[in-house]
Amino acid sequence: MIRSKGILLAFTLAALSLQAQADMAKHAEHTSAAGIDLVTYHTEVKDVIDIVGYLPAGEAMAGTGNAALPTLMGMMLERGTRTQDQFAIARQLEEVGAEITFNVGMQSLQFDAKCLAKDLPLVMRLLAAQLRDPAFLPGEFAKVKEQFTGMLQNSTRSTEARAREALGRALYPAGHPNRRATIEEMLAAVKSATLKDLQAFHVKYYGPAHMTIALVGDVSMSASAAEVAKEFAGWSGGEDFLRTESVAAPAAPTDPILVPIPAKTSVSVLLGQRTLLRYRDPDALALRVGTAIAGRGFTGRLTTNVRDKQGLTYDIGAGLADDNLVDGMWFMDASFAPALLERGIAAGRGTLQAWWQDGVTEKELAACKQGLIGGYYVGLSTNAGVGHAIVNALQRGYELTWLDEYPRAVQALTREQVNAAISRHLTPATMVLVEAGTFLPAAAPASAPTP
Repeated sequence: MIRSKGILLAFTLAALSLQAQADMAKHAEHTSAAGIDLVTYHTEVKDVIDIVGYLPAGEAMAGTGNAALPTLMGMMLERGTRTQDQFAIARQLEEVGAEITFNVGMQSLQFDAKCLAKDLPLVMRLLAAQLRDPAFLPGEFAKVKEQFTGMLQNSTRSTEARAREALGRALYPAGHPNRRATIEEMLAAVKSATLKDLQAFHVKYYGPAHMTIALVGDVSMSASAAEVAKEFAGWSGGEDFLRTESVAAPAAPTDPILVPIPAKTSVSVLLGQRTLLRYRDPDALALRVGTAIAGRGFTGRLTTNVRDKQGLTYDIGAGLADDNLVDGMWFMDASFAPALLERGIAAGRGTLQAWWQDGVTEKELAACKQGLIGGYYVGLSTNAGVGHAIVNALQRGYELTWLDEYPRAVQALTREQVNAAISRHLTPATMVLVEAGTFLPAAAPASAPTP
């Protein structure tokens, strides 16, 4: 209780201090440079700039082709350019204390950078070179394939990874942008991927057409736009995100999906369903707030009932995922010792059923609003946090005014709206159940079904 009160106090104090920065959207400048959507946001953090950006080149862009190409391409960005090897780039960044990182998600290649304001020209030049002109050296490609293979092989032994894989493939049908390849399919794809395949993927998906960059900190729009325009001049291409209409859901399995993994001390459990909602759809925010009451942190109902009262697990919660651009999923995730598995699942299901049937209380809603709004302001207390809030808002289809509207939208939600969203979009009794780990003998399946 002391810890939860401390967290709530920290959120409250952060909210009070940051609420003074009203009208955040007015502090942001929005333009286009070299065909790139560019946003700058000046803060009082002197001499430091954070850069956050994305372009549509994530896993889903593989389509029916080689599933490994998007991730392999993202990994190759850090392996040098046509004019400088990776060590020369690393030395230049280290000399000025700057950094550039890349991450491949479901639909986006995201990049993050940090530097002193005086070093923005250097960092923008290196970032542009990495995105535009990767080296495509055969030796480095072989190393990247080996590294990715190792990561995937480790995932085959991860109860969490195998549970996520099974649930996603049970919920998302073929053709849905959120449907991932299996780990085994990905291993085969890495093995068969060629440098020619990778170069073709880069030509098709890397470009400024649907790229966004946010610079936050000690920045000016004129200087930032000049650097972006100079370093990305003449670049073309790029594809839009996949924004397909919702694909019909497959028939949900009525029996649990069991994924045996030997010699594990716990079983990862996921219980979930598709919501058929995107992040900014009507009801989506109300459902997100209601879900936070069910499974957010130490104060959620699942933690209170299943962990604190019954002592069945240390790790349980609920959330929504995969819904920035297309309809996503709702899930409960937990980890149980094999001997406590059946009791733990029953306790989780019972908690969810009561939450779904009876709804949330006014007291729970008030506390949740305070925590979510405080957490939002805490996230905006750093340059990187502001940058991620900006690009997330734009990717989800909002105007930058959403930075100011979000806390007000949360505060305005009523108990009736939250409970209606829960009952309208979720059905706990028919959710897909996945269990991955080492089972007691009576629970072990004859084979490992893969959806």
